[in-house]
Amino acid sequence: MDAAALKEEILRLKQEKGVLILAHNYVIGDIQDIADVVADSLVLARKARDASEDKILFCGVDFMAESALILSPDKTVVHPTPESKCPMAAMATKDEVVEFKKKHPGVPVVAYVNTTAELKTVVDVCCTSANAVKVVKALGTDKVIFVPDCNLGQYIQTQVPEVEVILWEGHCHVHNDVGALDVMTMMSRYPDAVVMAHPECKPEVLKLADGIFSTEGMVKHAQASDAKQFIVITEEGLTYRMKKLMPEKEFIPLQTAVCHNMKRITLEVVLESLRTMEPKVKLPEDVIRDAKKALDRMVQIV
Repeated sequence: MDAAALKEEILRLKQEKGVLILAHNYVIGDIQDIADVVADSLVLARKARDASEDKILFCGVDFMAESALILSPDKTVVHPTPESKCPMAAMATKDEVVEFKKKHPGVPVVAYVNTTAELKTVVDVCCTSANAVKVVKALGTDKVIFVPDCNLGQYIQTQVPEVEVILWEGHCHVHNDVGALDVMTMMSRYPDAVVMAHPECKPEVLKLADGIFSTEGMVKHAQASDAKQFIVITEEGLTYRMKKLMPEKEFIPLQTAVCHNMKRITLEVVLESLRTMEPKVKLPEDVIRDAKKALDRMVQIV
């Protein structure tokens, strides 16, 4: 089948079976086209929690699908590509964090949602890039441990200087690989463009940006702005959604910023998952129970 036929069959099946399809901003355009919701990880987590449907097909990397199940353990969550994993989530394990906590007794641990379900069982609260600063402020402490993204942690530190942020040496390779020279080159080519950067980028990149936003924040900023041209410093898939929402504006991606794990999700695998409702996301009951506490706190902070 060609793309149009695949999309038609997916739309037919999801309606017939009552399946909610959630997709992250970084998946390919064809997948965004057939999703019920395309958004960042915080919005998707809330949609999974609040969905009236009892079956969810999650188009994103593994920790996102796991989070959907943890927040809604009574629902069926299908992840069409279990091999779509987030490398950053593997940069901090449960046992490593438990040992690290012993070196900083009494200090709360904030875990970026880009972590394993097992790690989430031993932290105080999770966050996304959209609400990380609010989460840290809400804790009301003078110190926090932040895992695993050191770039996001450093950004939080600039926004909450009264709190000492103890960093973990992890990163998102897609954002961390963006250099200041990459951004300056784009700025020279598009001198009138507004530069928007994701807080997972390195500090020297963030200094060049006109604004620092989560992916959802980038969408909202562009919608509210009178500017007509934007350089988008995050995974290039976001610009597909932005162009659909704002066809009158120009969104310039950094072509080298590609998450290949997100791109594994294709129309063919989504259709097969809809037909079989496999592979289902499965986690031990105790992991769901303990990880849910940190994720519940995350989605409650707005």
